[in-house]
Parts: sequence; structure tokens; C-alpha cells
Amino acid sequence: MTYTLRFLPEVEEDVITGYAWYESKSHSLGEDFLRMFYAFASEIPSIPLLYPRIYGKFHRRLLRRFPYAIYYLIEDNQIIVFGLFHCVRDPRTIKAKLKDRKGRAS
Repeated sequence: MTYTLRFLPEVEEDVITGYAWYESKSHSLGEDFLRMFYAFASEIPSIPLLYPRIYGKFHRRLLRRFPYAIYYLIEDNQIIVFGLFHCVRDPRTIKAKLKDRKGRAS
């Protein structure tokens, strides 16, 4: 099956926040973060079931080198990215944000 990749608008803010933090630590580290995020996100449609379900139907794809995870749902022929969150965040907070974003996306 062919899947299209879609991002909720809130994901842009998640990505920009991570980029800004890494860029403030070292010049071009933010660019590396962006490249890693987009490379890993673009791989998901080819093998979406490879990554485990974490919260209900939400799957999680961990980034390499950076302690972040991409959270997504598989709906019909779409992969919908709901968030990019730092892995040290309280799992209850992540779950609540995903639930909230899902409610607004429906």
C-alpha cells in the first residue's frame, strides 16, 4: 500500500522549538536536527508498521543522535504525524498532547 505523509500544523512548532534549542548550542546542530527529523519522517510511509504502538493507535519513531520521537497515526492511506517530542518529557504529558491534537484534527 502507498501512504501519503501529512503533518499537523502543531508539528511545525515542535520542530522549530527543537531546531532553535540545538542551534543555540552549536552552529549548524539545529540544521542536523532538521535533516534527521525529515529523513526519519520520510521513511515512515514505506514501513509504517515497523515502529511500535505506544498510546492506543499512535506509533513512535525514535530519532537517532537526538533524544526525540515522532508520533504518528496510520489512517486509511495516510501517515499523519501528530508530534515531535523530547524523550525526557513526562509520558502522561505526551499522551495528553497527542489526545488533544487528535481531538482537534478530527
